[in-house]
Amino acid sequence: MRDTRESRLLLVLLIAIAFALITVDIRGGEDSPVDGARQAAATVFGPIEDGVSAAVNPVGNAVSAIRDSGERHDRLAALEKENAALKAKLGSDDRNSSRLKQLNKMLSVAAEGQYGIKGAEVIAIGAAQGFSWTITVDIGSNDGIQRDMTVLNGDGLVGRVTTVGPDTSTVLLANDPDFTVGTRMESTDELGFASGQGDQPLRVELLNGKAEVKKGDRLVTFGSQADKPFVPGVPVGVVSKVDPSGGGLTRTLYVTPYVGFTKLDVVGIVVEAPKKDPRDTVLPAKPKPTPTPTVTVTVTPSAGAPLGGQTEQEQ
Repeated sequence: MRDTRESRLLLVLLIAIAFALITVDIRGGEDSPVDGARQAAATVFGPIEDGVSAAVNPVGNAVSAIRDSGERHDRLAALEKENAALKAKLGSDDRNSSRLKQLNKMLSVAAEGQYGIKGAEVIAIGAAQGFSWTITVDIGSNDGIQRDMTVLNGDGLVGRVTTVGPDTSTVLLANDPDFTVGTRMESTDELGFASGQGDQPLRVELLNGKAEVKKGDRLVTFGSQADKPFVPGVPVGVVSKVDPSGGGLTRTLYVTPYVGFTKLDVVGIVVEAPKKDPRDTVLPAKPKPTPTPTVTVTVTPSAGAPLGGQTEQEQ
């Protein structure tokens, strides 16, 4: 349409008529004279709107789904985090329970031997100071720890302190090849020296080459002068093998230690020695032997057999 004076006048007239119809429709409400036309328009354009809506709604639903998915993901992540926290707490509780048992057992050993100890946690293992079998514990000189103190746990002898820092200490384990401790046999009091052999049993040389020893005999620490590096009476281990060759200057034994050196967690450092040698009182109770069942066989004679085992000819 060409932009003329007539066209501009027609446009103004149409706008005026549109405003007039809108005013009449609003004032008429449901009785509006244009309601029929509106319904007719809805009949014509409704299916088109439905089609457009059907085409658009999946996109909107997808966006909503993504948004809801994000919310569900956040919720799932929160639940997983809570679950992980609960598992961590459970694990911590289990570990604390295990440590409590270890502490109770160690305190029982300390009470039996009258050892004054300070508890420590193993925080590192390895050859930090050039030793093959060592552990590092979380107490040091600030806690009153000194070099050459005995280290034990609820099972027995762990080792001795070799290096002391302000807040940590290094312990040489009893199974290290450079480790040696004086021992005493239970009951017989035979003396000897035990040396570490890594993951093998301790090797013990008894001073008496003719000593009577058998598998299952037990040993404790003999103790050192001034109780350093070893206090007396700490359980060492059980004889697992006796060298058959006897009659020499010494007798060789192999001893399974009470302590598991690969699973140390809580240990005690003896800061005060007992006033008297506890002897064998710290050793664990011996296991009771399992009774051997006795089988009694009773022979019941058959009904036709003669009494006394006699045959008919003998009668």
